[in-house]
Amino acid sequence: MKKAAALALAVLMIITALPFTVSAADEKGAPSDYASEPALYVHAVSDSADVEAWQMWQSVHDEDFEVSKPNEKYFFLPSSAGKTSVDVYNGFDAAVTVNGKTIASKTTEAVSYTADTAYNVSVIGTTYTLTMMNSGAEAAVYINNPNADGNGTDLMTYLNDTKDNSAKATGAIVTPDGAIDNTTVKKIKGRGNTSWDKPKKGYNITYDKKVGIAGMEKNKKYSILPNYQDDSLSRNRILYDLSDAVGMPYASDSRYVDFYVNGFYWGSYLMTEKVEPGSLVPEVTDDCYLNEDGSIKEDFPFIAEVDASATDGDYYVTTNNMKITIKAPEIDPGQPGYDEVKNYVKTKFSAFYTATSQNSDLSAVADIDSVAKLYLINELGKNWDSGVSSTFFTYKQDENGVYKFYGSPVWDYDNSLGNAVGVGWDLRTIGVTDYEAYTGWWCQYKGKSSSSAKRSNNIIARISQNQKVQEVVPQIWFEDFVPALKHFSGEKYSEKIEKELYTREEYYALVKESAEMNYKSGWLLNTGSWIADHSKLNKATYDPETQKMVVDAAVTRYAQDFDGMYDYASDWMLSRAAWLSEQYAPNYTPSEILGDVDDDKEVTPFDVTFILRFEVGLGSLDEAAQRRGDVDLDGLTTVIDATYIQRYSVGIPSVPGIGEPI
Repeated sequence: MKKAAALALAVLMIITALPFTVSAADEKGAPSDYASEPALYVHAVSDSADVEAWQMWQSVHDEDFEVSKPNEKYFFLPSSAGKTSVDVYNGFDAAVTVNGKTIASKTTEAVSYTADTAYNVSVIGTTYTLTMMNSGAEAAVYINNPNADGNGTDLMTYLNDTKDNSAKATGAIVTPDGAIDNTTVKKIKGRGNTSWDKPKKGYNITYDKKVGIAGMEKNKKYSILPNYQDDSLSRNRILYDLSDAVGMPYASDSRYVDFYVNGFYWGSYLMTEKVEPGSLVPEVTDDCYLNEDGSIKEDFPFIAEVDASATDGDYYVTTNNMKITIKAPEIDPGQPGYDEVKNYVKTKFSAFYTATSQNSDLSAVADIDSVAKLYLINELGKNWDSGVSSTFFTYKQDENGVYKFYGSPVWDYDNSLGNAVGVGWDLRTIGVTDYEAYTGWWCQYKGKSSSSAKRSNNIIARISQNQKVQEVVPQIWFEDFVPALKHFSGEKYSEKIEKELYTREEYYALVKESAEMNYKSGWLLNTGSWIADHSKLNKATYDPETQKMVVDAAVTRYAQDFDGMYDYASDWMLSRAAWLSEQYAPNYTPSEILGDVDDDKEVTPFDVTFILRFEVGLGSLDEAAQRRGDVDLDGLTTVIDATYIQRYSVGIPSVPGIGEPI
């Protein structure tokens, strides 16, 4: 009873605080004061008294936000909205009727509807059509502030004026099950370098307390990415998740979301963990460089970004003709340690750069596994920004307490996977003529002059050619990347990989409807001359028997809509993987796999049979087979091991390590 009374009191307090008049009998609520325009508004959740998660009806706009058909209106509904009925608030001074339901002025009613059906709405002598579209995204993010600068300026107008502007806000995070989190936004401000000049922009969001978004680990700070230049809306999401699946540290988790500000739908975005100390990278904190007495530590961890766009407003150093932004610990001028930390980062990064030379022992200063994987992510994507910007390294202690550079977190891959055409003069300078194709090496040429015999000074290019990295790349490719990509393609599903990386069909299902709303609202698929031709492809696969790439004779053609663009990005990546497999195959020696008794590179019930036959004297196992079959690591290969393998092969939890390289 106490809980019920408390809830009723809370609802009453919210309703009585609303700027619009709401009758005591009406429990559906109404928008807060950001919704001042006379219009129809729809809530993200039916029968909710929440005042934040409302969207105003709007017309299709162009990229300058000009509207050619102002009387054609849309509700772009989040995944939490009812599929046949939604709560609509009438902000006009007269009653309106929608699909047979009359809504009095300044009241909310449930309105039934059929998606993608246009309904006539007459309001004070003007007739409109209203169409409702549904999203299947993993969450919706609402942020509201009608007075961002204290002078009556709308939040987005204020933020988009300059990246330096920031503001507080109220809002809501809404998940498909209808759960609403109204945690206040402590700060929102613009983010991005070249992407900031685009009409659909990205932002950094800091909440007052930690919040979780559709299953993501709770954090205060997020980046919400527009993916404006990526017509699949998915290149960042897929490559972030792939980096997680192959075991890269600090992979940024992300979710497809629909983004609303002051009641306006801004499109489909990617909500991501921000590259920050303490949350995404727990070993690094804002004060990790200080001893308890306030003095500077002799050694300490940090996060550094290779960022050619760093300006005087950034905390950065220059070394080896590179700008290195210090992402954490980030210290303001005048604070203790400002210069000391800069000098420390410059010294350590310079030593790291020197150690990337071709014949140096890079393992002395870097974690070879992670920097090799960082290289492979960039090579797989033919990432235009590879080693130029958004290239992060974390300096921290390894398991033995030795400070080393780790290649991670990965970030910013919209200009990858066959998306961009590149810069013509730059490509001519480095001697690359096949940048848009899924064939051909990329990273080793980035930053190199075709007329020079010298190696490129690009950090990823140098890593790609370091002997220690080259030694491990074939094995990492075939034993980490290839299984993950087979899972993504649907060729071979893995329950383990599924925890980090979905299949291409699953990503498509999550973003499809959100993408349709995004493009319908006004964000065009054609984003200019920077984007490559995505109309056709001769897809390729890899034949492990011949160790060759097999290219389809028939051309696959792609419709110039979201479905076609998503398929193109996915097919390009898998075809690129086939080419890389052909290149790495000659230098690959497969590792033995724990549980793979018959050495066919899979753990199956056949392996169980080999052990059982061996146990009863009907077959023999050589020393290597017994080593692979000893999954409980007791020095013997017995029926107990067979039981563990049987459990693993049918998806039942078993001993750790089965199915992994020995």
